[in-house]
This record gives sequence, structure tokens and C-alpha cells, in this order.
Amino acid sequence: MDELDPVFNRVAAYFALLAEPMRLKIMHTVCLDEKSVGQIVEATGATQTNVSRHLNRMHAAGVLKRRKEGSQVYYQVADPTLTEMCRTACVRIAAEIDLQQPMREDLLQLLPKAQPARRSKRGARHG
Repeated sequence: MDELDPVFNRVAAYFALLAEPMRLKIMHTVCLDEKSVGQIVEATGATQTNVSRHLNRMHAAGVLKRRKEGSQVYYQVADPTLTEMCRTACVRIAAEIDLQQPMREDLLQLLPKAQPARRSKRGARHG
């Protein structure tokens, strides 16, 4: 198992990054598209100092990419695998908890759109 220790350590660091609720809020905010720091602050309801601290840590860990445009800094997800892990965990836990409907709908919006089931003519009802 010693040869797997570096893998386990890296995975543990990955999950440790997600152990902070504010980072999950940030991931939720940027999971679909790029956002400016101001937009992330507004969406999370946290202070700019707090958000910037988390953004810097997430960027240093390779979870987020950033780009500068003039005086604005924009962030987006750098690792789609992490987004899928967060989405899966949040939707799963939200399904277990009795949340208010708007919150649940907000999380469910993040799921990939399912293709509508096609009914064969033979199975279709005519009325």
C-alpha cells in the first residue's frame, strides 16, 4: 500500500479543500460559468476579504482558473471533475434533507438535462 500513499495524500488534500462551506458556495457560484470577484461576493453574501482568501487558496490548489481584465479578476472552474463531485454530493445530501423547495430547485438546476424519453408509436396512447 505504500506506493499508493502519494495518491491517498493527494485525494485527502482535495477533499480537505472542500471541507469549507464557503468554498462549496464559491464552487456553486462558478460551476456553470466564469464570474468576477464582485459577482462571487454578491452571490455568497461574504465579505470581499473572505471570498478573496478562499479564491486564492482554490486557485493555488488548481481548482479554479483566473484571468484579469483591466481591474476585474474573473474565476472559473479549472477542474470539471471537482465540480461533478461537488454537484453529486450536494444533490445527494439535499435529497436527504427536508430543504425548502427553492433551494432544492436551485441545486437540481445543476444536474445535466435528461433527454426526454421517446415513446414508440406502438406504446403511445391515442385518445
